[in-house]
Amino acid sequence: MRAYCFKSEEITTHYMFKILVADDSRFQIALLTTALQEKGFEVVVAEDACQAGMVARRTAPDAIVLDINMPGGSGIEVLRRLRRSLKTQSIPVVVVSGSSDSDVRNAAMELGVTDFLAKPVDLDRLCAVLSGLFDRVNTPARSAKAREAHEVSPRA
Repeated sequence: MRAYCFKSEEITTHYMFKILVADDSRFQIALLTTALQEKGFEVVVAEDACQAGMVARRTAPDAIVLDINMPGGSGIEVLRRLRRSLKTQSIPVVVVSGSSDSDVRNAAMELGVTDFLAKPVDLDRLCAVLSGLFDRVNTPARSAKAREAHEVSPRA
């Protein structure tokens, strides 16, 4: 499933950043997708831990919103795989989880997540965290270069 958005009026001068939402709850995916699209983000989704890594490598998102408890492996396992891959190791990750386990939170923070937000997530805070990641970017050059580095050239 892939969702695209239109630039909102409040972000017409900004590049449309791509966010990967990885969560097993279709309700949560719909909620996050709608909120992020309203803020002008492009959204791609993954519905389990296995898909999350594959979609991240294939689409080169600018950031990832990751659930911890998903089928096919935990979000912590996904984080470990993302950090080991040259294609995904520098992608900022925001965890949105229903887990209140401090060990899980600590493990995520040790793996370099940008933030760890509890469910039900404050959508304004999530959007603020993501927007903050991109405030320092004045042009789409960083993301365009990052995507080009991840794209595979067709063989002649």
